[in-house]
Amino acid sequence: MRNAPGSEGAPQGLFVGLATLDVVHRIAAPPAVNQKVTATGQFVAAGGPAANAAVTFAGLGGEAVLVTALGDDPVAGLIRADLAAYGVRVVDAAAGTTRAVPVSAVSVVESTGDRSIVSLDAVNSEAAPPADLEALVGAADVLLVDGHHPLIASAAVEFARAASTTVVVDAGRWKPVMSDLASHATDMVCSADFRVPGTDTTDSTAAALVGDGVGTVVTTHGGEPVRWWSDGESGTVPVPPVEVVDTAGAGDAFHGAYAYFAVRATDSLSDRIARSARVAALRCSVVGPRAWLTRLPGHIHDEQTRRRSR
Repeated sequence: MRNAPGSEGAPQGLFVGLATLDVVHRIAAPPAVNQKVTATGQFVAAGGPAANAAVTFAGLGGEAVLVTALGDDPVAGLIRADLAAYGVRVVDAAAGTTRAVPVSAVSVVESTGDRSIVSLDAVNSEAAPPADLEALVGAADVLLVDGHHPLIASAAVEFARAASTTVVVDAGRWKPVMSDLASHATDMVCSADFRVPGTDTTDSTAAALVGDGVGTVVTTHGGEPVRWWSDGESGTVPVPPVEVVDTAGAGDAFHGAYAYFAVRATDSLSDRIARSARVAALRCSVVGPRAWLTRLPGHIHDEQTRRRSR
């Protein structure tokens, strides 16, 4: 049974999109052409926008389900095991098949926390929706889609519209399915580089999305204030300053937190953005893809104390 937004039960989140295996190396500086460098640290974990958002949602106390396409490749088993360890249930639309599972090579520069990524993706995936997708959407308080596995994403947002489920679109970059997803979105959370075709600025992109019926548009830009447009109004929310040591997955953490706080009736849009920004800032302040999650309980306690003291 679905929990009413803002109820005491754990919110139910459904995440549709990419899951990868991330091999992360911390390095002193990017290598030059034909140069080999020795990493100062190495991590292996599941990655991908929807997968990372689901891990964050679960870390905050939500019930997270990820619908993706992995298949029976041994690499897929590593992804499933890591996600299960962090509270995410995986529904595999490609179970029983063998397919190329994306493996991401991630480099993080120690001095700045900046990351670079080389990976396959699933923008052109032909994976079909699982048979129980409608039921999964119906059980969710919020649906997040990232534009990967487009046939599954399109079906999910159709079911979400029928069920009046909150739909959050992770708009990191324009993908062919984005027009369809935007037409069903209640919230689009965009990177500063995201552009609707025919637009050339953050403002014109937001205007185009609002004009197409998106209720709320949010744009993040690293440590700069988050901008938002909703109900004919717009504004900014500051991002808390932190010592940045690792930005890999920070945007995904923001999206997962945004989905979590989106179903809390007590949160205004500014509150939702501010709380999500604090989660993303926490992610940036800790080395590695998973260690930061151990600090989330304290972060949640601090949030509760902050709210009571208002």
